Amino acid sequence: MVLLALFLGGRQAPGLAAPPAPASQVQERNPMEKVSKTDAEWRRLLTPEQYRITREKGTEPAFSSPYHNFKGKGTYQCVGCGNDLFSSDAKFDSGTGWPSFWAPISEGAIRTAADRGFFTTRTEVLCHRCEAHLGHVFNDGPPPTGLRYCINAAALRFKPQNSQTGGN
Repeated sequence: MVLLALFLGGRQAPGLAAPPAPASQVQERNPMEKVSKTDAEWRRLLTPEQYRITREKGTEPAFSSPYHNFKGKGTYQCVGCGNDLFSSDAKFDSGTGWPSFWAPISEGAIRTAADRGFFTTRTEVLCHRCEAHLGHVFNDGPPPTGLRYCINAAALRFKPQNSQTGGN
């Protein structure tokens, strides 16, 4: 998949569009190939807010994202590498102010790790391909999994189901 298509393929939710990658950064990539970039490369690729959240494990304020109650049909991808992460079919309104999903799009899309910050232990959710911090997962979600993947919208890029780069 061409990275440029990830940036240009489809409409973005208001306020979350990122500039397209420079032509020098566009290359063919295996969907499960790990993405490794220097800190300087991540800073050039991401907006300051996207960088703070995905590379410094930040959190956006609740209810600040247009994705928390966004109803579009399609796929939520990693803003850093374009990895397909969550389907709109698994999205639900958790009332927390962040986009929430009951399952990732596939077992290999994400990975989890223990997060011992803020005087508690939580389960961090990371992009399997580029290790971007996405958010956290909790055991208070709806059936069928009982999980709530609480994800920072600044870590996501939405690809509409009917976009020219493909759909669900």
